Amino acid sequence: MWLFAMFDLPVDEPALRKEYTQFRKTLLKEGFTMLQYSVYVHYVASEEAERVYRSRVRDALPNHGQVRVVALTDRQFEKMEVYVGKKRERAEDPPHQMMLF
Repeated sequence: MWLFAMFDLPVDEPALRKEYTQFRKTLLKEGFTMLQYSVYVHYVASEEAERVYRSRVRDALPNHGQVRVVALTDRQFEKMEVYVGKKRERAEDPPHQMMLF
């Protein structure tokens, strides 16, 4: 499952820029990867892990701006169409999981 954090945060004042930077750094610290500007994604292995990361995003919310969090299954994520210019490219693969027997 893929957990997306998408946000529009104001940066027109130094204090607001600081909030933006702190939120972005928290996402990175939690293992999110920038997919596009203001769109970060984290691969989670279960719905339980998804709830944990949603909670961590909520705990890091800035006082201003808008943040949206949504989860997509692997199947839904695979259906994403990615274009660079007019050329279509593949969506990212999920990270390799360690298998225990």
